[in-house]
Amino acid sequence: MAACGAAAAEYSALLSLSCGPITRRRFAVSCRARPPGNLSAQQKKKRGKNIAPKQRSSNAKLLLTTEENGQLPSTSLRTSMERPQKSTSSEDDTNGAISQIDEKIAAIGNEQQERSKDKHFESDFQLEDFGEMIQNMEKNILLLNQARLQAIEDVDKILTEKEALQKKVDTLEMNLSKALATKGNINTDIPGDHLEKFTKEILIESALSGGNPAHLCESPLFMELTVLKEENMLLKADAQFLKAKIVEFAETEEFLFKLEKERSLLDATVRELEARFLVAQTDIWKVVPLQYDVWMEKVENLQHMLGCLKNHVEKYAALLDQHDDLHDKIDELEASLKEGKTSEFSPYVVELLQQKLKAAKSHHQAGHQETNTHIQVYQQLTEEFQDNLGKLIEESGRLEHSANSMPSEFWSHILLMIDGWFLERKIPNTDARMLREMAWKRDDRICEAYFACKGAKESDVMETFLKLSLSGNSQCSSGLHIVHIAAEMAPVAKVGGLADVVAGLGKALQTKGHLVEIVLPKYDCMQLDQITNLKVLDVVIQSYFDGNLFSNNVWTGTVEGLPVYFIEPQHPSKFFWRAQYYGEHDDFKRYSYFSRAALELLYQSGKKIDIIHCHDWQTAFVAPLYWDIYATRGFSSARICFTCHNFEYQGTAPAPDLSYCGLDVEQLDRPDRMQDNAHGRINVAKGGIVYSNIVTTVSPTYALEVRSEGGRGLQDTLKMHSRKFVGILNGIDTGTWNPSTDRFLAVQYSATDLQGKAANKAFLRKQLGLYSEDASQPLVACITRLVPQKGLHLIRHAIYKTAELGGQFVLLGSSPVPHIQREFEGVADQFQKNNNIRLILKYDEALSHCIYAASDMFIIPSMFEPCGLTQMIAMRYGSVPIVRQTGGLCDR
Repeated sequence: MAACGAAAAEYSALLSLSCGPITRRRFAVSCRARPPGNLSAQQKKKRGKNIAPKQRSSNAKLLLTTEENGQLPSTSLRTSMERPQKSTSSEDDTNGAISQIDEKIAAIGNEQQERSKDKHFESDFQLEDFGEMIQNMEKNILLLNQARLQAIEDVDKILTEKEALQKKVDTLEMNLSKALATKGNINTDIPGDHLEKFTKEILIESALSGGNPAHLCESPLFMELTVLKEENMLLKADAQFLKAKIVEFAETEEFLFKLEKERSLLDATVRELEARFLVAQTDIWKVVPLQYDVWMEKVENLQHMLGCLKNHVEKYAALLDQHDDLHDKIDELEASLKEGKTSEFSPYVVELLQQKLKAAKSHHQAGHQETNTHIQVYQQLTEEFQDNLGKLIEESGRLEHSANSMPSEFWSHILLMIDGWFLERKIPNTDARMLREMAWKRDDRICEAYFACKGAKESDVMETFLKLSLSGNSQCSSGLHIVHIAAEMAPVAKVGGLADVVAGLGKALQTKGHLVEIVLPKYDCMQLDQITNLKVLDVVIQSYFDGNLFSNNVWTGTVEGLPVYFIEPQHPSKFFWRAQYYGEHDDFKRYSYFSRAALELLYQSGKKIDIIHCHDWQTAFVAPLYWDIYATRGFSSARICFTCHNFEYQGTAPAPDLSYCGLDVEQLDRPDRMQDNAHGRINVAKGGIVYSNIVTTVSPTYALEVRSEGGRGLQDTLKMHSRKFVGILNGIDTGTWNPSTDRFLAVQYSATDLQGKAANKAFLRKQLGLYSEDASQPLVACITRLVPQKGLHLIRHAIYKTAELGGQFVLLGSSPVPHIQREFEGVADQFQKNNNIRLILKYDEALSHCIYAASDMFIIPSMFEPCGLTQMIAMRYGSVPIVRQTGGLCDR
């Protein structure tokens, strides 16, 4: 009932907008004429009962007298039936008509009976006639019963037809309301056609049943259909007008959207140019404060010289004009004198002209000499200007290629180039170390040598660099040489927050002056377009696995300004050619192989590394491999740091599987080393804890939680090694996640200028097809992997609750678990036609940036969360995070 009332209210509101007052009044009449419902089964049953005895006797007399007279009434026989107390107006009309027919029949019967009595009284009464009369009466009674039953069937048939007709009217009204409620798709011809068809059907049915069409036209139902036709004509005109307005509005809205998009793009371009200008201006003042002053002084000198030059040129031009005029006059006079045209002048005039001619010649000679002098001065000034300009260009070129002004990507490229030369056995280890030290400290000589040899052969470049190494360098760098060995790194190979941490932490350490390098597997599904200067080295690194040595190709490239090594195993199992990062049946073998190959690469590179940082169980093999195998070979300068980003995943396997990478199972399958605390298997995460010099996790609160039940069985091991276990809160890369410079956004914005956030919200709504007329309608977002840890039941509840409260919800993410993925695909199908809910069941880096910028609220309902980065990114983009109080979500 509530739903029907709400639908009626919406319909009335829509009708008041699209139709005039006359149309509303007429439509209200048609609604009142509609019967409230169908007859019940009990009512139909009452209609079928036998008539009362009194009615039967009167009808018997009627049949008897009519038979004797040889005629019957032309009107069909109708018997009165019992009616329910509550009936519709249509039923009352039918009952009244039947009652009138019965009264007429009774009157005719009485008249015939009186006539029959008179006739019988006139004749002699015979006993045989009386017996025949009784027999005729019995026959008439039988015929009366048959007529009564036929009348009942006729009445039921008429009522059934009336109910069917009423259903058609209801259907027409529903179609009409749907047509009004459908914006831009109103077709008033369809209700009109239905009305015409319906009228014809009524007339045909009436003709077939023997009714009178003229009488039918006077019926209330037919009159109401006529009203509906007239109303449909009025509605058709209104609908056509409404359709024209809708089309005009859609065109205007599309044009405004295009204008807004162009304005946003222009605004973004201006903001980007302003930001670049400010950065460039800041860099100039940071790098060359003294050189800038020298440049300004030289520019002022040049401006002074150009001013003097301009004055001289202007004087020279004036003299040239005078010289040309005098030269023309002198030529004219000389020609006149030579022709002897002096007769018309007096001797005094001729003498005066000759004097003027001499003076003009002398003035011309003086002007010519002055002109030559000015030309010489001009040439000298030009030469001086060119010399100064050349010096400025040369100095600016040196400044452009100065060490301090070069980005980190340049130095990462230099380091990878030097390492490649050494691994390819093109330069000795001592020279490689010296050149690495100079590149690490960003020595100007390295920068100058590189640009001096730019475009030359590789052998010439190496020769130039080797000359630098001969001079030596007594200074030592104060930073650390740190190598991260990980399974992920954003943006080239990203599954979760681990990738963001590896990239962000690496850049932060590099900014503080440390030498940072990354070692990753070379997946076939990596984002290769995010790698700069990707190349394969002309060297093969062999590593041990399962009793054999296997070759590995080594690729190098820079990612986010960091030097990265990619290991490509030449193993028959094609460990990293699976079109996905995790979730393979042999993940334990894949990453134990990679960990051994990564250490082999570092060992053969001859580097003196300070810290080897491994992440999660996939590279926790590094810790026992380093101390049990490589430290015994002299590779012992480094210390091992192990970070577990999530203790839910620990990497357990049968103990014999540990021997694949060359570790001694008998020595490590012990409770105090790598034996799992609960299942008697090998636990790689436990080995990382035991064999590392320091163990970290991603937040202080999570570090406390994992010492109890949150440790997933490793709590006793963490308590035993609590001295080296610490929780450090994760952070985000504020360079990548910056709304004022984010290249994925439609409009950049900042905390002091939030207009761009509203523009990004409108852009996302348009892109996803969400309802966008109400700018204040809240937008709730969720970006996550769909796994049980993330509180899937709470995410589903948030979707339905947001829809119920009239908000908008956007979910971006996918699940590695097939049945969870299918479940959310079902939810997405359920809301497919809802313009306030969108589920995008995949991961899209560009779209994630747009969602952060557009959302008003951001939900992170994790059942447990080591740290999480989404809440930090949401706050960075001005979206309010709504979280459960657990793990790192409590710390920030």
